[in-house]
Amino acid sequence: MIAIADTSFLIDWVRYSKRDLIFHIFDLVYVPESVFNEVRSERTLLWIAQGLESNKLAIFPELPQIRDEALRLVYETRRLPLRPVDYPEAYCVVVGKVLRYTVLTENGGAVALVNYYKEYMDVKVMRALEVLVELHRNGLVTDIRNEIKEYSRETGHMFSNKDLSYYGLI
Repeated sequence: MIAIADTSFLIDWVRYSKRDLIFHIFDLVYVPESVFNEVRSERTLLWIAQGLESNKLAIFPELPQIRDEALRLVYETRRLPLRPVDYPEAYCVVVGKVLRYTVLTENGGAVALVNYYKEYMDVKVMRALEVLVELHRNGLVTDIRNEIKEYSRETGHMFSNKDLSYYGLI
């Protein structure tokens, strides 16, 4: 499987001590140029560099047809009754649709976009919680509740009770 990650996902995920387990789920994770250009964290940049060197991460180029659609979505989501999406996240969602890549995000606008637009409803979006659940399903983490606590402690990311209850975790 191939994924494409946005900034919000990468910044949190890189703080997780078991971050490299993601490569047991995905053969390759793309980082769009626009996302790479947003990253300022030394830790995140180092992890991206290591991933590029090991061929587990790759930079996804800026493509005109995807850029144009992403810009349209940025414009439209600002005129709708849903959380707006910014360009890098919109770019990931469009790539997810066109190339059938899984979109890795923590961005509420990207999640809302996929749920609102019929033509994007087939895009698979995974947040850190879904990645952790998938790691558990694959036997890569044994105690999912403990793993979620550890992830939250290490990253500062708190999962909503609604999301946790969806997976039967509370």
